[in-house]
This record gives sequence, C-alpha cells and structure tokens, in this order.
Amino acid sequence: MASITDQVEQLIRPEIRALQAYPVGDASGMIKLDAMENPFTWPAEMVQEWQALLADCQLNRYPHPTAPQVTEGLRQKMQVPAQYDILLGNGSDEIIQLLAMAVAKPGAKILAPEPGFVMYKMIATFIGIDYVGVPLNDDFSLDMPAMLDAINIQQPELIFLAQPNNPTGNLWAEDDLHAIVKASNGLVVLDEAYLPFSSRNHLDWLDQYDNVLVMRTLSKVGLAGLRLGMLFGRPEWLNEINKIRMPYNINVLTQASAAFALKHYDVLLDQCNQLVQQRSWLNTELEQLGFETYPSEANFILARCPQGQQAKSIFSELKEKKILIKCLDGGHPLLENCLRFTVGKAEENQALIGALKG
Repeated sequence: MASITDQVEQLIRPEIRALQAYPVGDASGMIKLDAMENPFTWPAEMVQEWQALLADCQLNRYPHPTAPQVTEGLRQKMQVPAQYDILLGNGSDEIIQLLAMAVAKPGAKILAPEPGFVMYKMIATFIGIDYVGVPLNDDFSLDMPAMLDAINIQQPELIFLAQPNNPTGNLWAEDDLHAIVKASNGLVVLDEAYLPFSSRNHLDWLDQYDNVLVMRTLSKVGLAGLRLGMLFGRPEWLNEINKIRMPYNINVLTQASAAFALKHYDVLLDQCNQLVQQRSWLNTELEQLGFETYPSEANFILARCPQGQQAKSIFSELKEKKILIKCLDGGHPLLENCLRFTVGKAEENQALIGALKG
C-alpha cells in the first residue's frame, strides 16, 4: 500500500496542496485591531431581550430554509426594492463560493483588481476556475486600460469589485465602475462589505444593469460571529444560484439573532458612526507619527510605515505589547511596508498610538 504522503499527492489537486490555509491568529488577551470587527457590544437591556429570544429557539428542528424574518428585516433596513431577491449565505465567503460554482464551466474565469479581498482568488482556486488579478495603480485607483484590456481578452464570467476595497479602504471612481460593467459580458458583483462606513452605495445599479449583483454582510456592523452575508439581485440570477446553496445554511440561532439585531439596527449604525469619527482621529495621529495613510471609507486604515521603519518590526513590537494589527508587507508588491489598522474604540485607538510612540 502507498504511504499516506503518496496517497495525498495522488488524490489532492496540486493547486490545493500548494495553498496555505487562511491564517487566523490567536488574539487571546490582546487589543484586537486586525480583522475589521465592530469592537462594541450591545446595551445590557438589548442583550437580555436577545438572550430571552434564544431561549425559545428550537434547536431540535431544522431552521427555516429561506430565513424569511431575516430577509424581510434586510429588505426594510437596507431598502431593497420588492422586484429584487435576497439570497443569504454563511458569510460573504459562501456567497462568493456559490457564485464561482454557478459559473464554473470549463475555461471560466474570475477577475478582480489587486490588491483586493484574498477570498476571490482563494475560492477561484478551490473551485478550479482561472483567476485573473489586475494590479491597481500606485495610488490604489483602478488601472482602467489594464482592466478593460483584461476584460476584453479574458472575457471573465465573474468580476468582483469591492466598494470600498479591502485592504486599501478606498472607493473607485464611479465612471470607471460604469465602464467596467458596460464592458463586461459576465456578471459584475459589487461587494459592499464596508457599506456602513462609506459615503456611497450601489443598490440602484440593479435598476441600471442586468448583469450587476450587490453583495453585503452584517459582519462589519457588529455581527461577525453570526457569519451572515447577503446577495441582492434580479430573480433570474438568484434563482439559479439558489439551486446550489446548501439547504439550511443559515442556522436557527443565526436567524433569530439577525432578525432581532435588524429590529435594533439603529444601535448598530450608531456604533458605526462612532467608528467613522474614530477613523478620522486615528488617521490624524498616524500621520503625525510619520505614516503615509491612504483615504479610507471603511473601518480600517491602510498606512505605509515611516521611512527607516519596517512594517514587520512594528507588527512584532505591537504584538509584544498585546496589540494585534495586520501586516500586509509581502502580500502584494503595492503593499510594501504597509500595515492595516482596524479602527477600534477610543481607548483602544489611544492605546495603539501610545504603543507606537513608546
């Protein structure tokens, strides 16, 4: 019998063997400013009401297959017109995977600007689809000649455009986005994961273009632990994607919690507004320390380290001080010597600046 090493090599696709699992570090006991989470908890009376609701959840029963209370709450709070459908996923990651699976014909391609959300490329690899990454300009704007050439030559079935972009935090020019959608013969997904911190939303693009879908999440507003993503679009698209969605993918506790949270969505949005204010303060403080910061409409700031200082060294020094951020140096050539700081509560941001000064 062949050794287990030989069996793995024979059975597992080489591109999977070449991957590294998505890294998630241990943040126990640290100020956690690495994962774009909302640092605030709910008011005590809201927690008590939520806990009482969970006590009545029937864990012995399968969840409702379409989570109607959640979709109705989303439709109301996010003002989704009745003519568009809503598909829920176990986080945006599952929705990205469903989209990739739906178009995964021989020779199919996924295209996205880079640096961007790493899961676009990873999921393309998981599914066995060719991935086309188009580098951004040095200022993290879209390289439109390169984008349009890539679309024309590659004819991708699926294009992901994150607004704002992760890890750069910026919005791209509206004219550029329109040009990409018009040039594409495939689906264009506008990923609005950071919408609560942004000045722009693209839901009305569903009225303008047949080939546009809008993807969002509740993770960034304070529900990261629930893993709930959503896709908005025409029924003709979502009906097909729904065919490959696993039944009962949104569990009972997530459905109950999300429906409850949407009834108190004003509390979550108020927390997001506080983070936007803290983002401005943190950006100013980082600039005064010599960091080159980039305009952000998300709940994080991308910054290039001051001349003579190394991102990896700063990351390690902060980790020793029990502050966890994201080191992006080495992830993409455009991110050389860059760090990403999630915006935290005032006291967390002050602790970060104090540690950087110290």
